[in-house]
Amino acid sequence: MLYIIAGVSGSGKTTLGKLLAKHLNLPFYDADDFHPQSNIEKMKRGQALTDEDRFPWLLTLHDNLVEWNKQSGAILACSALKEKYRSILSGNNEVEIKWIFIVADNLLLKQRLHGRENHFFNPLLLESQLKTLELPDYGLKIPADLSLEQQLDMIIF
Repeated sequence: MLYIIAGVSGSGKTTLGKLLAKHLNLPFYDADDFHPQSNIEKMKRGQALTDEDRFPWLLTLHDNLVEWNKQSGAILACSALKEKYRSILSGNNEVEIKWIFIVADNLLLKQRLHGRENHFFNPLLLESQLKTLELPDYGLKIPADLSLEQQLDMIIF
């Protein structure tokens, strides 16, 4: 089974994704690790990525999801902000994905982003991500302010 933990930067995708992967004994991947260097440099400078910047990255992630699906499955932490991005990731539903969206208020997100160390995401980009976010009607919505154990319980049960 493939799981994508989605949400804006600072919502807790990676932390929850690693915990879920350990619980389900599945490999964990962070979509940030698949960005080309040009995207990373752009985000470090505080410049929002365009759809054109994201397209090759999303295709790479889709290709990996197809391969991971052939194996035992995987957990992927990925912003997946727009519906068209989620469509690319799933290959227009070519692969079945369990979508989990972490939702958080701006204050919590800002606190988390400013407390981060060694991450290329410039906190100034949060507003652009929030404006871009298209929260879908499908998938599990998990509040970011719950404990990790509560979040995991919402997924597992």
